[in-house]
Amino acid sequence: MQLDPRSLIAMAGFMSAMMAVVLLFMRRNYPPNIRGLDYWAAAPVLWLVSAVLFGSRGELPQSLTVVLANQALLLGAAVYYIGSRRFLGHGGGWALWGSVAVASTLVHIWLTYVTPSYALRVAIFSLLMTVLYGAHLRFLLRHGDKGFPIRLVQVVLALHILVLLTRFASVLVGRAGSDIMEPSPFQTAYVGAYVLTVLMLSIGAILLATDRVRTELEHLATHDSLTQTLNRRAVMQLCQEELDRARRYGHGPSIMMLDLDNFKAVNDTHGHQHGDAVLVHFAACTKSALRSEDRLGRYGGEEFLVLLPDTDAPAAHHVAQRIHALLQAGHPLDCQLSIGVTSWQGQTDTLDAMLARADAALYQAKKRGRNQTCAG
Repeated sequence: MQLDPRSLIAMAGFMSAMMAVVLLFMRRNYPPNIRGLDYWAAAPVLWLVSAVLFGSRGELPQSLTVVLANQALLLGAAVYYIGSRRFLGHGGGWALWGSVAVASTLVHIWLTYVTPSYALRVAIFSLLMTVLYGAHLRFLLRHGDKGFPIRLVQVVLALHILVLLTRFASVLVGRAGSDIMEPSPFQTAYVGAYVLTVLMLSIGAILLATDRVRTELEHLATHDSLTQTLNRRAVMQLCQEELDRARRYGHGPSIMMLDLDNFKAVNDTHGHQHGDAVLVHFAACTKSALRSEDRLGRYGGEEFLVLLPDTDAPAAHHVAQRIHALLQAGHPLDCQLSIGVTSWQGQTDTLDAMLARADAALYQAKKRGRNQTCAG
């Protein structure tokens, strides 16, 4: 196939169709809390419409192959941008870019039928797309993370901005050409850059959604679904890693076992939904009493485990007192709890030994009347 503009546009249409199918399939099968996928799936559909209309130039009216084709291309980029905003938890975008699309349509109608000017159409459209891609790039730089999928989209946007600025500059120096289908190296390069941009932006959307699913699956594998604390396997693994670190550096952690007092009576009296609400409230209060490096995990039922890295016994006891105080503030879901705390005792200490001491201290706190902390 000869790489002229018409062939490249056909290639862009084929790629858009394939990417639209993939993204629509993902939209249907991925979790609904991954927002933006519907917009990302709509973008290549619009790019496909644009490619079909551009490729039909000479066979269909200019209202379709010039005006509507350009607006479908612009709307595809705008919809993709709005999808990125939704994906990263932001709204907005439609009012501004919908208005821009309407204004662009009117300008293209004027420059196609009233005072025809291919060069002016190219200049205005290039500037509009530059501003749109620039807004998208700025948003991703401000709100995106540093992962590869975000970086990929940022690079693609930045490179295509350079292409658009070059195309705008070509108008200023009188090298815009006479038609997009003109078989010149410049037109071929511009359309080729557009084809690559369509492909890479679609791949970027796929990678972003897949990465989000992977992150959520990892979270589900390590966290308790109700309280959003670490699950037993994850917190035990962190405890073991902290003890390994303690043996290397000579100063170790403290561990607290927490058990909500008379929790069965709460479930029996008020129902399991109320009991779940108590657990969620307890987890939130306890997290607020901990440092960023501390870890809270659900050990089983109403029993929780707290890992306090590089913390001695007095500091651990102080944390326990803070937790008691927070759960006696008068909130309707406040509860009482018993805490058993123990600290690392040197190179020969093991996780099993620490858990046994913390559990024995917890039993002692229960035996002494509950709602208190004992050390082991």
